Amino acid sequence: MTQAKNLKVSVIIAAAGRGERAGFSKNKLLAPLCGAPALWHTFKKFDIPEVDEVIVASSEYDFEEISTLAAPFGYKVVLGGETRTQSVKKALAAVTGDIVLIHDGARPYLSRELILKCIDSVVRFGSGVCALPCTDTIATSNYGLITGCHDRHSLYRVQTPQGFYTEDIRNAYEMAGNAEYTDDSRVYCEFCGLPRVVEGEESNKKLTYARDFAEGIPQMPSAGGVRAGFGVDVHAFCKGDYITLGGVKITCGKALCAHSDGDVVFHAVTDALLSAAGLKDIGHYFPDSDPALKGADSAHMCKIALNEVKRAGYAPLNISISVQAETPRLAPHIDEMVKNISHVLDIPQSSAAVAAGTAEKLGFVGEGLGIAAYAVVLLKGAENG
Repeated sequence: MTQAKNLKVSVIIAAAGRGERAGFSKNKLLAPLCGAPALWHTFKKFDIPEVDEVIVASSEYDFEEISTLAAPFGYKVVLGGETRTQSVKKALAAVTGDIVLIHDGARPYLSRELILKCIDSVVRFGSGVCALPCTDTIATSNYGLITGCHDRHSLYRVQTPQGFYTEDIRNAYEMAGNAEYTDDSRVYCEFCGLPRVVEGEESNKKLTYARDFAEGIPQMPSAGGVRAGFGVDVHAFCKGDYITLGGVKITCGKALCAHSDGDVVFHAVTDALLSAAGLKDIGHYFPDSDPALKGADSAHMCKIALNEVKRAGYAPLNISISVQAETPRLAPHIDEMVKNISHVLDIPQSSAAVAAGTAEKLGFVGEGLGIAAYAVVLLKGAENG
């Protein structure tokens, strides 16, 4: 593999969208995925020696939280625009490398090998666009009728990263003016030349829908009027004096970055309750775009959600919660958390359990960057009394 000798490699991570198709009330890249915000996993993949600089394009609304996630990596966060095209153009203005890879923040599963192949292609051919050949027949349709089929042997599914010499793609975007694109290779193709294909990876899929975040989580069926629900939440640490977990304020010289009080325990409990009852998630009832919820008490939010669950004909039987945190030490606060949770849910303390542990220095939590909480709840139907 050709090495990018004496060439500085930069990466742009596009993270300024909202991800409406995922159905979340916030940027899908900040939703939990395997115990950390999805965007953190993408950040981690580019923390390699071959990458010299990473520029992250963020919306103004998410700027603080994304900056908090980017800080441990030393990545620079810039304000993006209303569209992906505008965000990439703004990020390109901050790039100082000779080569730039442009990657969607919603693709956290790429490998290091794919990144290196993309860089190598730019060095050898001037560009490198990750793509996979289509294995299905591709058809066009109109009003529910197939109007034509295409030769699949010449069709590819385009992915990211997409690599270019910085000045080439920067000039291409300038020549594009105010036109909008969903893909960088199209801009390059129109104003520079035909980009080179790099074989992509099937695993390099894009997080698009809510189900993409839940893969690997077993679906728990209902039986005999009893329903099970699962909830998870994660928040990054930021500057502050204390955190709130399970309604307990714990002084620790830091805070959790969130629109509300950042109580990941009650957030996980709330989502578990709502999902078990077949209701929409916490963001539907308490959107983080609502200024009235700034610093809101998550225990009170959980009470409101519980009323929705009861209106749906269910009541909690028991709940089990697991909290992962390297710091602070949570053991002294477990009993008070159990007391608060059982009070909010109106169940005996013996029906609420909280376990706390570390991540053994592994991953987002293990590196001391934030806290994750998981909750499983059982609801009884009205017919069970």
